[in-house]
Amino acid sequence: MPAIRSAVARGLSMGVEEEFLLVDPATARTAPAAPAVLRRVLREPPPGDGGAYQTELLTTQIEASTGVCTTLGQLRRQLTAGRRRLAGAARAEGLRLVSSGSPVLGHQGPCPVTEGDRYARIVALYGTALEDYQMCGCHVHIGVPDRDTAVAVVNRIRPWLPVLLSLSVNSPSDGTKDRGYASWRIVEQARFPSAGIPPRFASAAAHDAEVDRLVEAGAISDPAMTFWLARPSSRFPTVEFRVADAAATVDEAVLQAALARALVRTALAGPAEDRPVPLLDAQVGDTAIWTAARHGLAGPGVDPLTGARGPAVARVQALLDHVAGSLEETGDTAEVRRTLAAVCRWGTGAERQRAGWMLGGPRAVVDLLADQTDPAGGPGPRGTPGPPGSGLPEDDVPADMGEPT
Repeated sequence: MPAIRSAVARGLSMGVEEEFLLVDPATARTAPAAPAVLRRVLREPPPGDGGAYQTELLTTQIEASTGVCTTLGQLRRQLTAGRRRLAGAARAEGLRLVSSGSPVLGHQGPCPVTEGDRYARIVALYGTALEDYQMCGCHVHIGVPDRDTAVAVVNRIRPWLPVLLSLSVNSPSDGTKDRGYASWRIVEQARFPSAGIPPRFASAAAHDAEVDRLVEAGAISDPAMTFWLARPSSRFPTVEFRVADAAATVDEAVLQAALARALVRTALAGPAEDRPVPLLDAQVGDTAIWTAARHGLAGPGVDPLTGARGPAVARVQALLDHVAGSLEETGDTAEVRRTLAAVCRWGTGAERQRAGWMLGGPRAVVDLLADQTDPAGGPGPRGTPGPPGSGLPEDDVPADMGEPT
C-alpha cells in the first residue's frame, strides 16, 4: 500500500505509442515504404527524450513512441516531435503520413510483411487473416509500482474501456469502402484470439499463466501478442491501454493519455477507499465494445455493468464524474474539457473522415488525415471539412464537458 500511495502522489508516468499509415497522395492507397522512411528518420541522432521509431507488421505502417513523461505538456511536446519527424521523412519519399485506425484505400494487392523472425512467426500462425490487416492504434502506457498492481488496476478499469473507444473512433473504412462502423479496426481485431475486454485475474501469476496457456495452445505467438484492450505490459512496468484507434490529432492522443492516467489513479485509490472491484459480465462487456465501435459518440452507448443503453455522451460524462478527483489532482481538468468540447463540436475522427469523403472522395480524406496528423492540426476548422451536421449537435454536449468557467 505505501508504494501505491507514493505512485499516486507522484502523478504516475505516461508514454504513448502511435501507429501510422504511409499513403501515396496521388492514389490515396497505402504504400509499402516503412523501411525507406525509417532509414531517413534514423539518419538523425535518436531523440534525447527517450522517444523511438520502428516498423510494424506490414511495411505500410510505421510507429513513433514517446519516452517516459510526467506531465501532459511534456507528452504533447514529444508526440509533436515524433509526428513532425516521421511526416518529414514521409514527404521526402513522396508520401503522406496519416493517423487513421484503418486505411482509406488499401494497398494494391497483399501488403508486404516487414522482415524479421517474430513477424514471420505471426504470419505463419494467422495466415491470410493478416494479409490486409493495416489497422493502427494509439497505445497508452501508465506507470505502476509492479505487475500485481497492474493486474489489479486492469480489473478496475475494464468497465471504462468502451468509453475510451467511443472517443477515439477513427476507422470507418476497411480499405475499400465505408463499412458503417465508427471503428472498423475493432471489428477486424475481433477475428483474433484474446481480443476485447480482458478477463479478470486474481494476480499477475494468474494472468501470466493464462497468457502462457494461450501460447501453448497456439492462439498467440508469444506473450506480447495478446489482443486484449488493456493489459499489464509485457515489456514495461505499466498498464497498457490498447483500446483507442490511432488518434487523428495530437490533442486526441493527449486526451487518451490524460483519461487513462486518471483511470489508473482512481483505480489505485479503490482499495484504500474500500471500493469493490466492479463485476463485469463478459457478454455485456462485449456488447458495450461493439456498440462503441458501431456508433462512436454519435449514437447510443451501453453501461457494461448494468447493460443499460443510453446516449454515448452520457457515458463520457459518467467517466468524467468517475475520474474528476484524479484529473483535479494532476491539474488536467481544463485540458481534458477543452479537447472533449472540440471533439463533440467537430465530431470524432470517423465522422470527420466521412465528412471529407462526402466533399471530395478518398483523396480529400487522405489530405484531411495528413493535415490532422501534422502537429499543427487539430479537431477544429483547420482539421475538419465538416459540413453542417458533422459531429454532435451542440445540445448533445453535456454542460460539464465544455471549457471550465
